[in-house]
Amino acid sequence: MFAKRSHLLNNVNLHNNNNNNNGNAKCHHDHGKCTDSCLQVATNVTEQKHHVTREIRGKNLGLCRGFRGCTVWLTGLSGAGKTSIAFELEAYLVSRGIPAYGLDGDNIRTGLNKNLGFTPADREENIRRVGEVAKLFADSGVVAICSFVSPFADDREMARKIHKDADLKFYEIFVDTPLNVCESRDVKGLYKKAREGVIKGFTGITQEYEKPEKPELIVNTDGFTIKESTQKVIALLEEEGIIPKTLRDVEKLPELYVQDSVKEAIINEAKSLPSVPITQVELQWLQVLAEGWAYPLKGFMREDEYLQTLHFNSILTEEGAFRENQSVPIVLSVSTENKEKLDGVSAITLNYEGKPVAILRKPEFFYHRKEERLSRQFGTSHPNQPYIKMVMESGDWLVGGDLDVIERIRWNDGLDQYRLTPNELREKFTEMKADAVFAFQLRNPIHNGHALLMQDTKRQLLERGFKKPVLLLHPLGGWTKDDDVPLPVRMAQHQAVLDSGVLSRDDTVLAIFPSPMMYAGPTEVQWHAKARMNAGANFYIVGRDPAGMPHPDKEMYPDGNLYDATHGARVLKMAQGLDSMEILPFRVAAYDKSVSRMAFFEPKRKEEFEFISGTKMRTLAKTGANPPDGFMEPKAWKILAEYYQSLSKQ
Repeated sequence: MFAKRSHLLNNVNLHNNNNNNNGNAKCHHDHGKCTDSCLQVATNVTEQKHHVTREIRGKNLGLCRGFRGCTVWLTGLSGAGKTSIAFELEAYLVSRGIPAYGLDGDNIRTGLNKNLGFTPADREENIRRVGEVAKLFADSGVVAICSFVSPFADDREMARKIHKDADLKFYEIFVDTPLNVCESRDVKGLYKKAREGVIKGFTGITQEYEKPEKPELIVNTDGFTIKESTQKVIALLEEEGIIPKTLRDVEKLPELYVQDSVKEAIINEAKSLPSVPITQVELQWLQVLAEGWAYPLKGFMREDEYLQTLHFNSILTEEGAFRENQSVPIVLSVSTENKEKLDGVSAITLNYEGKPVAILRKPEFFYHRKEERLSRQFGTSHPNQPYIKMVMESGDWLVGGDLDVIERIRWNDGLDQYRLTPNELREKFTEMKADAVFAFQLRNPIHNGHALLMQDTKRQLLERGFKKPVLLLHPLGGWTKDDDVPLPVRMAQHQAVLDSGVLSRDDTVLAIFPSPMMYAGPTEVQWHAKARMNAGANFYIVGRDPAGMPHPDKEMYPDGNLYDATHGARVLKMAQGLDSMEILPFRVAAYDKSVSRMAFFEPKRKEEFEFISGTKMRTLAKTGANPPDGFMEPKAWKILAEYYQSLSKQ
């Protein structure tokens, strides 16, 4: 038989054992029976009104304006999925600029309520305290997410009343997962102990759980992913106005390719319109836009989007609800001659190598202030920086507008199967049942130090409770400077690393990121992270001097580099509009001579480590010498060495 609840206690405060409450208190018990653990009620307290109103908090708290303070109360059996939903919901809200905090039953009982047991009276006091704390969170403008078994209906009603009396919204969510499912999960081994009689009064076994009669929502986690279950709570909060509908996840990114049904008509229209030629790099940017890497951009930037990018590294969403990170301008340049010829037309055809590839709608022309653009994006306008050189040689006008891209862009170089769009990558991660995706951006060959970093990241994610973290190994596939290793060689080298088992194929997706490389340091690394976020990654590994290069004037700075090696990672952690992505700092790896392998650098043993620079690696490869054992997978090294040796024969 279930143990039934025998009595209810009044709303009370714990008696101060040190007797220093500096005021009067009334005991509700016979004083002959009162002990140090006696519960008492203070009688000489008066509520103090805040000077800051909820409206003011709503205007200034978080990135998403408006007062959204409320409490979401998740109730259900142990193992039902309450905490999983709570933390998933918390992450969702915080990533969208809505302050939220998860108050978990276990966490509360190790701190605030560590002096309470599981008697009916202690259970009631546990919930009363949590209800009061949640009310304070909600009143401050935070969404308080409480995950507590809270088996008694009277206790939950008490928590609701605490909020009602304060004119705060309270949402009771019944996580209605069947007992047999909860028991089969038994993550903490509690059901087993309860069945064995080790734990007394365990809810669902020897203690009754009183199901909510009229909860705001019922969620069943059996047969559903945590994300799917959480989405039901998100939908409720959207309907209640807590979450603006403009912030909801886009399940499928809108692509800019035209539908097959109108493709022929678009091609005929393109042939009838005035046209401008575009370069290979501009075609790469067209692919980036068409596939959704730069979502929510709908085409080459108009002047307002361009200005926001240059000055804020972000753009406002259409609804103006919040800013999306967009740190690099994606623009199309035209000559003065073409600008004068095309100004005022309703649409322009973009041609690549004489073939129509897209139509630019409602074009908007604006002057290309190159020095301003370059100084803001690169921190220099030095003409010997290779991407800057291209910009300086481009047209004196920029033209923006929405795009209709005629067909998917293919390069026919034997690598198109690796050019997965953001939507295709999202589908791939879903098929793999990934619950975490960590992206690694690279434009260089992989050595065992990189592999160590990726292996260690996977280990950390598993330790944090993720079941299937997946690596997005994502080499940059657009334009790079002449002395970088070409994409086909890098892809063959990456495949050799996977073939060797250094990285597991079972939880790795090797794909090509179509963006050109700009070597714009901290500004560009934000773009690299944002694009991977659009593809479904929620963790991003950033290393030393990302997107950096030597300064064209080597005497300009003491280290000879264009950017400080630490700034990319530091800026990325502070960047606006990347809230749904966690930045993982790059741990420095070097060759550990004591064990003949790559290992994380330890300053205390610095004499035992060797840093093998890119210059030294290239020299070894060109001369046919091998690197130290354990530096790089041998077959991967062979591919790299053959490439460099082929250069010396030219």
